[in-house]
Amino acid sequence: MKQTLRKLFAPILNIFENNKDTYAYKPSYRTILIAVGSLFLLLSGGGAWVAIQAGQPGGAFPAIIFGGIGLVCLIVGTLGTDKAVANIWKNR
Repeated sequence: MKQTLRKLFAPILNIFENNKDTYAYKPSYRTILIAVGSLFLLLSGGGAWVAIQAGQPGGAFPAIIFGGIGLVCLIVGTLGTDKAVANIWKNR
């Protein structure tokens, strides 16, 4: 199942995995990345809900941005290699 999801999200994962630089990885980076991604998705959902309740279609823009960031963080955090996680943090 994980390999199927990795193939599905390969365009996103390849951005962070195809770097030739050295990297420093700690297991806590993955945990923090998943937590931050979850918080961004929560913020996105809350912002979308408030925008809908207020009848402000302009509120969709921040919800889409925060949702996209949250999804990328969760995809890389759960499916990415150690190198991809380290490259998000830019640790070398």
